[in-house]
Amino acid sequence: MSIILNREELLQENSELRGKALDILEAGFQAINTKKILRNKIRLEDSTLDIGGNKYDLSSYEKIFFVGIGKCALEGAEVVENILGDYLTDGIALGVIADSAEGLIVPKKIRSYVGTHPYPSPQNVEVTKKILEMVKELTEKDLVITLISGGGSSLFELPMPGVTLETIIEKTKELTARGADIYELNEVRKSMSQVKGGKFATLCQPAQVVSLIFSDVLGNDISVIASGPTVVELPSPNLGEGLGGEVRVKNILVSSNIDALEAMESKAEELGFGAIIETERLSGNASEIGKELARREPKPNTCVLFGGETTVIIKEDHGEGGRNQEMALSALLSIKPDSILVCSSSDGFDNTPHAGAIVDTLLLQKTKELGINPEEYLEKSDSYNFFKKVGGALYTGKLGSNVSDLCILIYK
Repeated sequence: MSIILNREELLQENSELRGKALDILEAGFQAINTKKILRNKIRLEDSTLDIGGNKYDLSSYEKIFFVGIGKCALEGAEVVENILGDYLTDGIALGVIADSAEGLIVPKKIRSYVGTHPYPSPQNVEVTKKILEMVKELTEKDLVITLISGGGSSLFELPMPGVTLETIIEKTKELTARGADIYELNEVRKSMSQVKGGKFATLCQPAQVVSLIFSDVLGNDISVIASGPTVVELPSPNLGEGLGGEVRVKNILVSSNIDALEAMESKAEELGFGAIIETERLSGNASEIGKELARREPKPNTCVLFGGETTVIIKEDHGEGGRNQEMALSALLSIKPDSILVCSSSDGFDNTPHAGAIVDTLLLQKTKELGINPEEYLEKSDSYNFFKKVGGALYTGKLGSNVSDLCILIYK
């Protein structure tokens, strides 16, 4: 079954090039399936747990706990519990509801909760407190396995004393509106939280912490992913007596956008294109990046791939949309014949029910026929309603994956 749910609708114009573009994007989505990644990365033989070459003898621990936070948490919890079996003592997963939730098997030991995103809420704080209660009396003979993924910054939250939840929400909205990148945003979030910036790992001491990390940030800086709850930033506070300032934590990067990009590259080559991954760190203003990509000189039979995360400066009187739809919309007026630009989130939710959009001269011609001015929608940051009226939107439903955004530029 295709992850791109409206594929047939997008191919109504009978564009062969569109079909190939969607095939390439589909390959990227398939490569970052959370369940597949964890099943490939984690092995349990006898009592030895092997996570990408890092081995742990589970029989040497008295208690083993699981904590999952972020957009990959709920699907990841199912796999981890299935692998650990009776070794697992208890666990909590805090994620966002996925449209594919009917395909999830509710774990027996891991308690699953759905929180709010992109802003924290009292609901998120309550589940965070449950997690901290679960790990409050650990010993050096215990093991905590965490699964950290994008979205965790808003989901996993307990404000510092003297900081209100409302302050965190307001600051997040303010920074987002002015186009702050994830590095700037999460640095501020860390300063206001009791669990971010390695603080959760210190609260788990003296237990051994092993963190499985799915990257959704440029450069895969694990201290930024979900605001780095298990990435200790020295000097580390609250370690307690007898620990000597050392935190027993192993952070393992298990997936990033390069997994999607390499799969997309292989698919493009299979389809006969000369393919290149130009960057996995695409950044900048979404509108400007879109125009720049559309204006490039065409290279026949070529597929250029990008991963990363752009930003949008939101106007005061704005509509609805996300950075991928804005990038695609800004490219529409400059798109060259026999070329296609696809801009998509990897979690299936570009700040709206659309995952992103696909633009080409077919869509531009349809826009003209309908008498719709793309620039008016771009000026209002209302890309969602533009694509809703004209077509070209990508729809996958919310996915249990998140490795930043994926962009495809192909020429016939």
